[in-house]
Amino acid sequence: MPKTGKDDHARKDELPSTLQRSEQKAQDTFAKTYDSAMASYGKDESRAARTAFAALKHSYEKVGDHWEAKDEPGPSDQHAEEGVNSRHPTAGGVDANAPKKHLYERARELDIEGRSTMDKEELVRALQKANDAATRRAREG
Repeated sequence: MPKTGKDDHARKDELPSTLQRSEQKAQDTFAKTYDSAMASYGKDESRAARTAFAALKHSYEKVGDHWEAKDEPGPSDQHAEEGVNSRHPTAGGVDANAPKKHLYERARELDIEGRSTMDKEELVRALQKANDAATRRAREG
């Protein structure tokens, strides 16, 4: 089913819950990319979803249970830089390519304990874990 409605905006009821809690531009980016990918890839929903999330992650990062615009657009992690055949894991929406200072500030916003002693990789993993937990809580009500 198309993710974009007649008004050329995302249909909220067709979006993942994290996007339903995000700004309109993030929703539209995902929806329009998904619909275009469905037309291009012969209705392969899984591939369309991966393509839409890749487009979203270029301009947005996951913060807690929603997506926020990144300071600088670009690939979010090494997996995104290398493409679909990358052997590196995805950072799950965390902008792993951002400077450590940025990751530390996100960790502070999410009240991650021990953040001051973490290196960059540890901050990325802690942010992924905190984001996943926030999304679970939001879905549970």
